[in-house]
Amino acid sequence: MADGVNRFLGDSLGRTIVKLIVVCLVVGFVLAFFGFTPDNIVGTIRYWFLDLWYNGFRALGRVGDYLLLGAIVVIPIFVILRLLSYRR
Repeated sequence: MADGVNRFLGDSLGRTIVKLIVVCLVVGFVLAFFGFTPDNIVGTIRYWFLDLWYNGFRALGRVGDYLLLGAIVVIPIFVILRLLSYRR
């Protein structure tokens, strides 16, 4: 069992935990230097998903508008062409 865990983690459990702690500290220092906070990052990700959600549905609504607008032009042309080819 321990061999499978070591293979998954790439090293022993203890060494992997120490490496992760060091990397987390370094990344935390860098992000703090640039003024990021955990609330800032979580809020930005949340806002991005909400914006994607609302704009995605708005875009789907516009697809219906585009479909209707195109149908106003395409359907009469299609009917006229079918009528012209039907006579032949």
